[in-house]
Amino acid sequence: MALGGFVEVRGPEGTRLVELVNDRSSLGRATTNDVVVLLDPTVSRLHAVIERYPTGFCVRDLGSANGTFVNGEPVKGETRLRTGDELRLGDSRLTFFTVNDNDSDITAVAEGPPTLTRRERELLIALCRPLLEGAPFAPPSGIRQMAGELFVSEAAVKFHLANLYDKFGLSENVEGGPSRRVLLASEAIRRRAVTIADLRATRR
Repeated sequence: MALGGFVEVRGPEGTRLVELVNDRSSLGRATTNDVVVLLDPTVSRLHAVIERYPTGFCVRDLGSANGTFVNGEPVKGETRLRTGDELRLGDSRLTFFTVNDNDSDITAVAEGPPTLTRRERELLIALCRPLLEGAPFAPPSGIRQMAGELFVSEAAVKFHLANLYDKFGLSENVEGGPSRRVLLASEAIRRRAVTIADLRATRR
């Protein structure tokens, strides 16, 4: 199965999820780019390009005025991209994700939390927040509720949830059993990916 790539674009115009459908996807302020970053004058019209190879993805700066950074490091030549990497173009931040890439698979430590991206951890906290309210059998947050709290699209929430289900080893729903969101919230608390202190700290 071919590698699939996505970027979550966060900028002055909001947050959205963009699929990288071409082997070479351009990023920049011009509307002719595959990934358009509007309303940010610090992003060049043609800023960078993400290329898909048979074994993964790389990003390359195209002589932009303010440079391209991956996890805070400037891109010189080509830089390999892995799931959860943060790209910075000007003042705009993007997070890269890939699917069907064995190199990005992460094996969870037994009874401990798996490695999470910042956005995945934020989503887990939003998911588990109703558990702090004290009501018995309180269900975790729904997709629309999490999207509103994190100011992202419902599609982005579903994408992150799918990755989290894989990382926590949760299979498809069993008929008559609890939903995977309920199981994920339970596992996140049990394996201390999210603590009550986290929920209290972000409640304000």
